[in-house]
Amino acid sequence: MFATGDPLTQANSALTELMVLTAATQPRRRGTLLIVDDEEGPRMSLRVIFKDNFDLLMAEDGPTAIELAQKNQIDVAILDIRMAGMSGIEVLERLRFVQPEIEAVMITAFETTDTMRQALRLRAADYINKPFDIATIRAAVSGAMQRRMLEGEIHSSAEKVHELLGELQNQKVEEQIAKTRGDIYASIIHDINGPLTVVSGFIQLMNKKLNRVSRLEVEDLQFIRERLGIIERQVSNCIEISRRYLGFLRHQTDDSQPTGVCQLMSDLEQLVRVHPGIQENEYYAMPPGTDISVKINGTDVIQILLNLTVNAFQCAPHAHRVTVGAEILRVPLDLAAFKDGPNDRFLNVEGMDNKAPLVRFWVTDDGPGIPAEVLPKIFQPYFTTKGPRQGTGLGLSIVQRLVKEGNGALHVQTRVGEGSTFTVYLPGADLPK
Repeated sequence: MFATGDPLTQANSALTELMVLTAATQPRRRGTLLIVDDEEGPRMSLRVIFKDNFDLLMAEDGPTAIELAQKNQIDVAILDIRMAGMSGIEVLERLRFVQPEIEAVMITAFETTDTMRQALRLRAADYINKPFDIATIRAAVSGAMQRRMLEGEIHSSAEKVHELLGELQNQKVEEQIAKTRGDIYASIIHDINGPLTVVSGFIQLMNKKLNRVSRLEVEDLQFIRERLGIIERQVSNCIEISRRYLGFLRHQTDDSQPTGVCQLMSDLEQLVRVHPGIQENEYYAMPPGTDISVKINGTDVIQILLNLTVNAFQCAPHAHRVTVGAEILRVPLDLAAFKDGPNDRFLNVEGMDNKAPLVRFWVTDDGPGIPAEVLPKIFQPYFTTKGPRQGTGLGLSIVQRLVKEGNGALHVQTRVGEGSTFTVYLPGADLPK
């Protein structure tokens, strides 16, 4: 409904505009007055007094008055307290049940403390003795009608405000959904970039190989067969990444089979070995001595480690060393030992599944390190210190999200001039024998 501006200001402005428009286009309602008296004389006298000011409904007894209230919207009722059959107090009590917001003016020739108390209990607006003068009854009915009209306007305005706030809330929800989807789509593009880089690189290698020979030898066929196998695997990775994000959008649970850490490290190395960043830097892999699986989707683990590795490659313009390793921990972490500081950040400590066995992955570089003023910002979406064509600022944000979804934790240690280490702790499980 609204395009720009502060939501509260928009709501106030829209409400004011709506009320002004309503007042300008709709005539003010006269109001409906119900007169209930079993004596015709007083009933007709009241009719003469108020016929030019209000829409009138007349009733000579309680049942008729109640029936009129069931069929008409009544603003104010004038009720004689002493009537044959149902008393005015009983009629008012039934009228309150039919229309709780109705205002009432009670009239009687036999005033008692008990009837006054009952009238007040039923929130009668006024209490007048017979015989009454015209000015007194006019003032009483006018005051009751003003209160009724004011309550109606307040109620109507409250409903309009509630509707406007509902529209604003719906708009906020829609905007949040749109933003979430936009972030996810950007993340998909970011995450499939790695496998697509591998596919593109191997296709170029095969093209060069085919262009250099006029006839394929056995070793050429073997070369192409191996590269096609890798390409097929990376295309499957793209499909798996897309499937995972689609499941996230649809709130679907993951039903993938557990993958061993050694296999994940091998798959990661295939991606890293063809990444452009490795051409200018040194890369070392340190798989664990024994194998174990992790309790999250294997593609997510590869995305975590690949994003951290590419981030390490890009941390400095000059050549440097990047090491990726994995280790199995058979005891829970001592979480009290992890403290945030100018050189340390520990994320998702409150959501971590800190039960053995755990798998510790680390990505270390000997680059320039992260300044203390930058460290708290590095996991913010779209934050980057790289050039406009070197990074999207999504890699570390995706890492944080995947680690959190996997009930893991992430520890960053850095020192300016010495490098950085990103350590990921994930819950593990022994592989079936």
